[in-house]
Amino acid sequence: MSHDPWAGILDEGETILWQGRPDGAVTFGVTNIMTALFGLAFAGFALFWMVMAAQVGGFFWMFGLIHFSVGLALAAGPIFWDAFRRRHSWYTLTNRRAFIATDLPLKGRNLESYPLTAETPLSLVDGPPTTVYFAAGLRRGHNGKKQHTKIGFERIDEGREVYRMMRQIQSDDTPRGNRKGS
Repeated sequence: MSHDPWAGILDEGETILWQGRPDGAVTFGVTNIMTALFGLAFAGFALFWMVMAAQVGGFFWMFGLIHFSVGLALAAGPIFWDAFRRRHSWYTLTNRRAFIATDLPLKGRNLESYPLTAETPLSLVDGPPTTVYFAAGLRRGHNGKKQHTKIGFERIDEGREVYRMMRQIQSDDTPRGNRKGS
């Protein structure tokens, strides 16, 4: 007897059309580079402060370690975190929903599903690799504030084909009276 990992997750009549994983390569964007430069400057100033404080003697210089660590985290975090998150992600497209599964340290396993209807906003960001966005949500940004962000299948090789399948799902969901040209 084989165990179906999708038992209890998929609805009656729901079938898997595609499964894939994102590209886990480290990428550099303008935002990542700017944050990294700020982080390096922050860490550099903290290092300078620690060196100057160490010349006075004692252990007061150690208070700069937290600032130095934060600077390094700001410099490396945005560049490497997205790649790390993608390496621990799996995508599934069914005839009704898009699933994003993640397995991250400290956060554990998570499975999110997004219904695909005629009203679902789809956008394609051509690659290679290609990204298909199909939802939006609020996520905590670098400064702690919640920001609107696009959600989708990021950096996939089969992006154009997945986008085509999603458009087909949308057209199958559109009631005949609401279709353009009817």
